[in-house]
Amino acid sequence: MIARAWQRYLVGPWRRIAEEADEERRVAGMGPGALDGRVMGTLVLVALVMIFQAYWGDRDFFGRLFLKRWGSSPDWDLYSFCWWSGSKLFGYVVVPLIVMRTFHVPSSVLHLSGAGFRRHLRVYALLYLVVVPFVFAVSYTQAFQHTYPFYKNAARSWRDLFAWELMYGSTFVALELFYRGFMLGMLRRSLGPYAIFVMIVPYAMIHFGKPAAEATGAILAGVALGTLAMATRSIWGGVLIHISIAWTMDVLSLLRTTGLPDAQNAGRFVGQ
Repeated sequence: MIARAWQRYLVGPWRRIAEEADEERRVAGMGPGALDGRVMGTLVLVALVMIFQAYWGDRDFFGRLFLKRWGSSPDWDLYSFCWWSGSKLFGYVVVPLIVMRTFHVPSSVLHLSGAGFRRHLRVYALLYLVVVPFVFAVSYTQAFQHTYPFYKNAARSWRDLFAWELMYGSTFVALELFYRGFMLGMLRRSLGPYAIFVMIVPYAMIHFGKPAAEATGAILAGVALGTLAMATRSIWGGVLIHISIAWTMDVLSLLRTTGLPDAQNAGRFVGQ
């Protein structure tokens, strides 16, 4: 059964992606040994975007800029997460779109097909159901409860919770568009299915600092979601899974600790 699933859901799609890549190279007139500027430019841009996120897109940099002005505000943490999520949207969405427009790259490379998403909706639902029991199990651990939600005042009010979850959800749209859309789409022609395994390296790295199990799981998730994105030419299933699991994790952590807003002791997080 495992061997059959491996062939059907991974090896089969990889072979079809490789065949499509061969055809794309033929149509583009790329013979053996031809260099593809898309690959070089994309990987350099990925490195630059990751540097931007690490040095100027984090909350520490926001603090250095605005601590004197807003540091005493009760919403300071929320403001800092606005900067954090806004930096994700800028680096993962705005920058790639500007580059693509500048070099006349069609938007079709971003894997935005709605039809591909709808046809495989059951597969994404199954993936969610497979992951949720593991999330439920680890939600009892202190490491999990001290990590999620990232915004420690999420239980202070419904306003805080909804504002945070909307910002959090937007980062996953940006992340999927960058890694499973832009990166895989730009590498697809020359690397075929190997683009997935190039993508999972920086994708795993952005999970550094989170619990080790989650960072390791990002490799498996990256392969699964990358394969689906390339096979269906759609990132929307990955967006749906990512947001659904992230929101599930936050809610479970709150239920295990402070409770939801307006519940007894709301506003006091176990990590504080």
